[in-house]
Amino acid sequence: MHRAAAALIAASVLAAGCSGGSRPTPIGQSNRPEPSGPSASPTASPTASAVAQWPTYHGSNSRAGVASGPVLSKLRVAASVRLDAAAYAQPIVAVGLVIVATENDTVYGIRPASHTIAWRTHLATATRRSDLPCGNIDPSGITGTPAYDGSTGSVFVVTESGDAHHTLVAVDARSGAVRWRRDLDILGNRDRHAEQQRGALLVQNGRVYVPFGGRFGDCGNYVGYLASVPVTGNGVVSTYAVPTAREAGMWAAPGPVVGPGGDIYVASGNGAELGGNYDGSDSVIRLTSSLHKVALFAPSSWAQDNADDLDLGSMSPAVVGDKLVIAGKRGTVYLLSSSLGGVGGQLATLSGCAAYGGAAVTANVVVLPCNDGLRAVAVSGNQMHWLWRASGTMGSPIVCRDVLYAFDGSSLVELSLSGRVLHRVHVGDVTRFTTPVPVGNSVVVATTSHVVFVAAT
Repeated sequence: MHRAAAALIAASVLAAGCSGGSRPTPIGQSNRPEPSGPSASPTASPTASAVAQWPTYHGSNSRAGVASGPVLSKLRVAASVRLDAAAYAQPIVAVGLVIVATENDTVYGIRPASHTIAWRTHLATATRRSDLPCGNIDPSGITGTPAYDGSTGSVFVVTESGDAHHTLVAVDARSGAVRWRRDLDILGNRDRHAEQQRGALLVQNGRVYVPFGGRFGDCGNYVGYLASVPVTGNGVVSTYAVPTAREAGMWAAPGPVVGPGGDIYVASGNGAELGGNYDGSDSVIRLTSSLHKVALFAPSSWAQDNADDLDLGSMSPAVVGDKLVIAGKRGTVYLLSSSLGGVGGQLATLSGCAAYGGAAVTANVVVLPCNDGLRAVAVSGNQMHWLWRASGTMGSPIVCRDVLYAFDGSSLVELSLSGRVLHRVHVGDVTRFTTPVPVGNSVVVATTSHVVFVAAT
């Protein structure tokens, strides 16, 4: 969220291999007061086969945002479930439940058929804006999209609580019971009050990956880093931190992406260096599962991007076969090989999209969350070309068979794959990076106050 992003939001509503050694905290053994636990019996949960799973941001570790349905045509709000605070994270779907996290550090398991709460677990006391050096979320609780791990049955979330403590929490997806906690404030030379966990979590290779960036306003001594914890909660916390003096946040809403070769790709924002030696910021970074850097891309304009807050950190890379597409704040779209190519190593560029959030990818077409409306780009070999623009639409889209779902202010919009608006329905206030979720015969939206189920008329 840096200076350019701050203006846009206001207008619209060291080296690899660092590690820490914190251990999981069993319930009842924390030195902080225990929050309340689940408020409903787990026996009320539906079977896992009730609806298709959507276990992570945009449904898969590639963040493609593609589902087999539904196609709703005319839209109506079928039901809504009130939340205790705003939801910035995308809901996920696991074990037949819609799982939603809020800025009050509360996680809900909601039955999609009856639109009722199966369980509700309040994890901690969220951090107040008045206790932070900058930011635009109040309270600041769970911001990054959770991820579900089928091997353990756990949903992973990161709470911000008390005096800006960031804690990875494993929650039983069926009951809402807390299984373990791990401290993620493990960079001793940084100020946790300036760090924010906004990007989506990723489960891959038996580990949970958690990205960190800074707050709205870019204050304080923070640096972008990716932390990794085993899904069991045991073992060391591994990290990769951008080797810059300051900033370079990993804050894009989709978080880290699994791309070509099965490695992890993550975007970093503007860093401290404004000339001289390149500092690893304003980049797409390719990391192994053990968080060793194997490749990097940065625009040749990185120094000016850093100076003007026009970096790549506002979007996560989109995976298109063996290539990647990314468009940051400058408005330039880059096509990259899996080897990334280093500084200035792109395969091709296009102008015309300052992107914020996550793309949807179907076949060779990438639908980008551009600041002035969705825009589709086709990838052909080592080239790209524009297809269409849907002005006025916003947010990070998803694809359901032959339609798209995105937002237009406070309305959910259904569009054709050619960008034509088909239908819309008012759902209420949503945050800038809101993205919908397909759930059975509904599309689900998390707003600043409710979970809204949209169905066909």
